[in-house]
Parts: sequence; C-alpha cells; structure tokens
Amino acid sequence: MNIKTQILFFCAIICLSFGRNESGVTIKEIKITAPFKMNAIKVPDFSNCKRLLITDFGAEKGNKEKTSKAIELAITAANKQNGGVVVIPEGEWLTGKIHLKSNVNLYLSKGALLLFSANPADYLPTVHSSWEGMECYNYSPLIYAYQCKNVAITGEGEIKAQMDVWEKWFSRPKGHMESIKRLYNLAMAYSPVTDRQMVNDTAHLRPQFIQFNRSENVLIEGIKITNSPFWTIHPYLSKNVVIRNVKVYAHGHNNDGVDPEMSQNVLIENCTFDQGDDAIAIKSGRNPEGWRLKTPSKNIIIRNNTVKNGHQLVAIGSELSGGIENVLIENCKVIDGAKLDHLIFIKTNERMGGYVKNIYAKNITAGKINQGILGIETNVLYQWKTLVPTVIKKLTPIKNIYLENITASNVKFVSHLLGEQSLPIENVVLKNVKATIVTDKVSIHNHVKSFTSN
Repeated sequence: MNIKTQILFFCAIICLSFGRNESGVTIKEIKITAPFKMNAIKVPDFSNCKRLLITDFGAEKGNKEKTSKAIELAITAANKQNGGVVVIPEGEWLTGKIHLKSNVNLYLSKGALLLFSANPADYLPTVHSSWEGMECYNYSPLIYAYQCKNVAITGEGEIKAQMDVWEKWFSRPKGHMESIKRLYNLAMAYSPVTDRQMVNDTAHLRPQFIQFNRSENVLIEGIKITNSPFWTIHPYLSKNVVIRNVKVYAHGHNNDGVDPEMSQNVLIENCTFDQGDDAIAIKSGRNPEGWRLKTPSKNIIIRNNTVKNGHQLVAIGSELSGGIENVLIENCKVIDGAKLDHLIFIKTNERMGGYVKNIYAKNITAGKINQGILGIETNVLYQWKTLVPTVIKKLTPIKNIYLENITASNVKFVSHLLGEQSLPIENVVLKNVKATIVTDKVSIHNHVKSFTSN
C-alpha cells in the first residue's frame, strides 16, 4: 500500500468513525429498548452544515411568490452542496407549497412564522400522494418530501395553515363521496396510480400538512404546527423517522397529529397534541393498497407525549391492510379535560385483512375518557358501509396486546373487545389497568381467546 492509498484509507476510517456519510450530513443513531427486536433509528444531524438564509435568495415578507421562489432556490442550493440548512428568519413569511430535497434541513428561527397560502391552486400540479390509505395524485402536501434521504424540519418557529378554503371542504357532499368511491374502485382494480387523478371540481381531497413519502432518515424537531387541511404529519412508506419536541394544534376534520403509514423505525417523543381527531394514528394502507405494497407499519415507539385533546391517544387502523406490529406506547399523559374517546383503540373491518400484533402500552395516566381505556372493534366501516359493497372479505388477526400500569379517573369501561367469531382476538393482557370510576361495570368481550386482567 503506497502513501497516497494509506492516507485515503485512514481518511475513510475517520469519516466512518464519526458517522458522516457521503452527503456531508452526520448520521446519528438512537438506540431503543423495547420488548421486541428493533434496530437503532438513524437520524440526520445538520449541525456542521452551511446555513442558507432565504432572504439571500430574494424572500420578502408579505410576498408569497418571491418567498416561495426563494425557499425553492435555497433548498436546491442546499441539496447541490450535499447538505445545508435553509433558514426561515424571524417574522411572518407567506408561502405556497414547499418541496424538500435530500440532505436539506428546513429551519425555523425563533419568532419565525411560515404561513401557507389558502389557495388550493398553489398546491398544484398534483403529486404522488394518498387519501385515507389509497394512493393517488392529489394536491401537494403543504410540505412534501418524495424519495428523499436525510431531511429535516427543525427550529423554534411555527408553521401554520390558513383554513379559509380547506374548512369549507370538511363536509362530504355527493361529489366528494362519488370521487372517493371512484378512487376506491380504481384501487380495487389495481389501476396504475398515475390513472388516479383526484383533483377536479368536486373531489376536494384535502392535502396533508407534512408528508414524507418514501423517504429515509427523517427528523421533525422543536417546531410548532398550527392548523392542517387534513392529517398533520404523515410519514408514508418511510424509514427512520424521528418526531420530537413538536407542538401540534389542529382542530379541523380528520386532523390527526401523526399518522405513520407503512413506515418503520419511528420514534415520536416529548410532543404535545391538541387535536380534532386522533393524536397518533398508525396505519398501513386500505384494502388492495396494503396488499399490493406489502409494507407493514413496524417498530414504532411513542413515549413521553402529552395529549390535550384528541379522539384517541393512539389509534391503530382502520386502514391497516399492510399490517401493524411492534408498537410501544409508554410514559404518556392525557390531561384531565381532554375530549378523549379511548386511550388505545384498534379498529378494522371485514375488508381490511392485514394484521395487528405485539402492541405494548405502559405507564400512562389520563383523566376522564368518554369511552374507555382499551377498545378493539372489527366492524368499523364509517362511510364505506353504504358507499361500496364488500368485494373481497379479509378479516384481521389481532393478537398479543399488553397494557400495564395505566390509570384514568372516569371511564365507561376498562376494555371492550369485539372480535369475529371465525377469528377471535388472541392474548390480551391487562396488568394494573384501572379507573377510579367505571360507569359500565361489565366489560363487553365478544370472541376473545385468552384474556387476562389483574
């Protein structure tokens, strides 16, 4: 080995020892202790990357076109230099859609407010996205990353959606229902996703606020999110996702906080959720989408979070055709006065297939809950019950559900488990799970094989 080769070899060793990849972004690892086997989660670190202020690219307060263009140019520059931080300075900045690229950190300075346009036309042309578990081409999410690696949204600032138009789309009139029926039938026919163009005069399929689609090594940290047209944070077919120290306030229709869908190695921690729907809803595609993509949501850690409002602390389903497994929920708190239906709610139906297994919840406290601590229902169809008939019947096996050290002040029931006669729910264990007041003294357990409570 000559001198030049030796130098190159030792430089490579040094780079590897510090976890730096070819992009110049440092990759750190978060090791997880869980009751199932799980690899460390890889998370990008941009602390040594160059900072690019959007004002240097022509951004002007109050000017949506110039600010949108400046953000686009800064993202492109950061991507071309293989690692950069695009900085939104203090103040209010109006923008349209933002499309992130690999090795880019969108950073919101303290006092920065990134205010997104209320005009749906600003989220065109359509992009490869999804609607309630079915892939389609729809309005771009307000912040969108497609097939990106090492990407982040961080800082102490705020991103906010203007709801003037989106809230008018919350209702589901006939035109909307016919459009989602068309999408469902296209999905059932395994039509190419490019044929599923869903932007027209009547569909009104609202976009997600943030979607990381088919991306890897994703970080959202520190920011505040206010309002959302649809689901707030949607990691979709993504790996190594960390969401921490984020405050979410979104009280519109379908305003879940975080929806990991067909995503793996996910950590959601130290966040505060004030939602109009579920705080966290784990999903894996509806019907043929889950069967076609064959990617379960797997290895998901939810810890040290606070819920101020939301239908559920954690919902699993109802879109779960790709399967959901290995979920740990621990050390979370639901404040007294939150309008909660369940702490943990597993929901599916005869069309979903998929599976649910290895769900662990422990060390959780809550005040009053409208329904109960644990609910499992296998006949949740919502609008689909009358919209389209069952084409293919596939039941969902559900097993290995463990709850430990969970308390609530006032509930209707501790657990309602409603399984299927031909496929009972298996192995549900409740240990030290209790409420001060239980108004329905008898829990309903239909078609359950092996239930233990002590």
